[in-house]
Amino acid sequence: MNNSDPSRAASAGSETEELLSAPAEWDLPPDRHLYYKDILMQHIDHDRTPSVQAHPAPRRRLLRGVVLLPLASMALAGALIVTLSGGDDTSAPATRAVGANSASAVLNRIAVAAMATDATPVKEGQFVYVESLTRSNEGTLDGPVRLSALHKREVWTSQDPGPVTRTGWIRESGKGSVMPGQMVPVESSDPVPAGTDHPTYKWLASLPTDPDALLQLLYAQTRVDEGESKEQAVFSTIGDLVSETIMPSANASAFYKAAAKIPGVQEIPDAVDAAGRHGIAVTREDASSATRDEWIFDRDSLAFLGSRSYITKDEGKGITSDTLFGTSAVMERTVVDQHGKAPARTGS
Repeated sequence: MNNSDPSRAASAGSETEELLSAPAEWDLPPDRHLYYKDILMQHIDHDRTPSVQAHPAPRRRLLRGVVLLPLASMALAGALIVTLSGGDDTSAPATRAVGANSASAVLNRIAVAAMATDATPVKEGQFVYVESLTRSNEGTLDGPVRLSALHKREVWTSQDPGPVTRTGWIRESGKGSVMPGQMVPVESSDPVPAGTDHPTYKWLASLPTDPDALLQLLYAQTRVDEGESKEQAVFSTIGDLVSETIMPSANASAFYKAAAKIPGVQEIPDAVDAAGRHGIAVTREDASSATRDEWIFDRDSLAFLGSRSYITKDEGKGITSDTLFGTSAVMERTVVDQHGKAPARTGS
């Protein structure tokens, strides 16, 4: 479950390539550049403090990883004003969640598939590279949700066991990206050891493979944001870890089995990622934070495809019961020896 399907990645098509293309000289006025830089810094600040916002901020953010936020829900919340610019479905899901029992069965099937998937071990001097397509909210704190254009996001996660103040790098490209083309370090003012905020392969491999023991550890170690339930925080943490890391197959399987034990998890028979790929999804709606996250999987291989995040509470300003504020699609996940460089492409 750690590697994406190259044939499916290629199927994103020429429309996606056109959306991602942007002139080299494309730039922002100084005031907008500072605005986007400020937003990005808010996303990657490990030591952020709660701020007053019009709506609850999602937990799923740049993986500190993951899901991404997700993968996964990368910006501020508000009402929905969307300009369609990609193949993903930005409307409220036509097929609602169908129950906890089916979600448990789906997650256990995914766990079996994960166990059968080989993972490439990652050495301490290497990086986990994840390329994804994403649309995130670029609206203001007190304004409507405005989904960005579909654009490419690359993440290089350091495997240095730490504690470290720099856990990786991010680069976005294409119209709609934040600070396009620039390598932005993911930094913390305090050193971060290997763990949920700095998930190295070695740390992931050290975790319990018994789902009950793993869930107990996650409940003990997961930070809960203001206005968020503990269950949702753990669900979101698992989503971050399975979307933007590489781990041994037994650990990946354990994460999915642990997720099946979280109260409130349900199945959605049809969901669409940011690249327009249809799959099955598992979701959890959190009444405390008025948010809902979806993890989307390929129907056949059960590989992780991407994620979507919604605001679920109607608070005016155009907010409906399902306002999409973030969507992603993982296109490639592999191991590289150097940050800032994408893996070599083979074939045409």
